[in-house]
Amino acid sequence: MHDFSCTNPADMNYKVLADRTRYFKEDKEGLESMCKVVEDMINEEVKESNIAIAMRMLEDGKLSLEEVAKYFNLTAEEVNMLSKELV
Repeated sequence: MHDFSCTNPADMNYKVLADRTRYFKEDKEGLESMCKVVEDMINEEVKESNIAIAMRMLEDGKLSLEEVAKYFNLTAEEVNMLSKELV
């Protein structure tokens, strides 16, 4: 459990975990792959948030399906599926 609370791989006791942590924190390839993973997570969170807001806008019925698709960078198919979920 000690190693999971360490931020510095040099302080870790378990060599395999320390080496892997060092790779993701200090190696160029490791940093790039970790940045990609975090970027993908953020993009997914933004998309989920946009879908939730789009659903609320569809419930209000003030915008057309095309406008909702445009404002939230969704496809017409995605918006159609969302509108069907409301029924």
